[in-house]
Amino acid sequence: MRVGIYARVSTKDKGQDTENQLAQLCEFAAKQGWQVHREYVDHETGSTNDRAELQTMFRDASQRRFDMLLFWALDRLSREGVLETLQHLNRLTSYGVGWRSFTEQYLDSTGIFRDAVIGILATIAKQERIRISERVRAGLDRARSRGKRLGRPQVVLDASRIAAWREAGWSWPRIARELDCGVGTAYRAYQSLSKIPEDATNH
Repeated sequence: MRVGIYARVSTKDKGQDTENQLAQLCEFAAKQGWQVHREYVDHETGSTNDRAELQTMFRDASQRRFDMLLFWALDRLSREGVLETLQHLNRLTSYGVGWRSFTEQYLDSTGIFRDAVIGILATIAKQERIRISERVRAGLDRARSRGKRLGRPQVVLDASRIAAWREAGWSWPRIARELDCGVGTAYRAYQSLSKIPEDATNH
């Protein structure tokens, strides 16, 4: 079995270093008779997936350069939230790569608790999505209650200027570019003021 080892610490993890993680992870892999393909080490926060070694690990996993990813604990792999962490695990699974936590024995893609753990994480992730949606909806409701106009700002155009440009022979695309709006928007503003029928512009 070829394993990739992932270790991470950030500047906020006082008194920790990756050497402690790596030593125990390598020792554990050796006892299992596993071959260590590579050690992936990041020294930054786990609240983002924009980590160089994490991305290298996923690239190697997609190319099946190792069969299982071994990490110290789930929060060493990611602190982005349950939804994102679940996506990381599912991404490894989609590549045909297993995963295992050294300190959390129940977090083992080959273990008897795998389906239960994934189910729990999926449920928590779903609740997280619902809470985010509710917060967004509440924010929009508060904005509306304060009289804020939501959505795209209304475009107010000077129809008399549009009429003057039309009389000067300007095309609708040229007028739209000048006003930084769509052709339809410019035409409707012109039509609403001049009260001319739609087919009158064809003459």
